[in-house]
Amino acid sequence: MPAEERFLNCHPRTPAPAIQRLSASLKIRPEGGLWLRYQLAGDIARLRIAATKAHPERGDRLWEQTCFEVFLARADQAAYREFNFSPSGDWATYAFADYRRPGEPQESERLAPPRLSVLQTAGRVELTAELDASALPPGNAALLVGLTAVVESDDLGDGRHSYWALHHPSERPDFHHRAGFTWVLPTD
Repeated sequence: MPAEERFLNCHPRTPAPAIQRLSASLKIRPEGGLWLRYQLAGDIARLRIAATKAHPERGDRLWEQTCFEVFLARADQAAYREFNFSPSGDWATYAFADYRRPGEPQESERLAPPRLSVLQTAGRVELTAELDASALPPGNAALLVGLTAVVESDDLGDGRHSYWALHHPSERPDFHHRAGFTWVLPTD
């Protein structure tokens, strides 16, 4: 299956004039995992983008800085998973039992870490993430995907954030809102 590209939309309450476009591509890997690519184009010098680390690690609160995210759920379950990918190479995984209600802590810790690669140029940041099939929510129902990003900007000198998603279902940015999981991957 070739990768399909979709554009993320900036939440109207968080404009980001330095960003020209933000897109994400997704495809199912042959063994059942996911391959994702995020492409951010714009005036990168006006954005706060973490430098890539030589030894990335599991992090926490990555969404406080520029961070690419994916939310995954099975259509027949309330539970879902969240993955955060920093341009530094750091990553985080979270398992939720229901809307913003954490699942068992051990579940998040057992999820296989993603494999990340980052490319940054003067006008673009590209982050590629690969998730093993074991990192996906269990089950046979369609996989619901929410692709999102938080981008930190220097436009006002105060670290302002813009929030990007395939769909913003509420008045305020809320990536956990199930109506934002709009990319549907059917089961075979």
